[in-house]
Amino acid sequence: MLFATFSLLTNGCYYDIEEELYPSTTDSCDTANVTFSATVVPILEQQCYNCHSVSSNTSGILLEGYDNVMVRVNDGSLEGSINYASGFSPMPSGAPKLTDCNLAKISKWIGDGAPDN
Repeated sequence: MLFATFSLLTNGCYYDIEEELYPSTTDSCDTANVTFSATVVPILEQQCYNCHSVSSNTSGILLEGYDNVMVRVNDGSLEGSINYASGFSPMPSGAPKLTDCNLAKISKWIGDGAPDN
């Protein structure tokens, strides 16, 4: 009986590792090397091209190609729309807001001067 009690006390809790008990709710978001071609374009392809590409331009606003994106960067509508800022149409329309990480990446790229890299 003493052995059983001792075994339960020393091996009784499987989840005794802090990371397992309290998993991190924040994902790591790397914004160190944000580029237009490798970072911004894939986000736009996945989230925006359904309505804003040359082949399916249902809105009259193109986000395909650097020059088209820069029109929206320069007038503030890209960042305003994806951040649901007052006075802008929230985008993507009819879909969830971009993830905080994707928003941070686009904002970082714009903050860096929106280079064509």
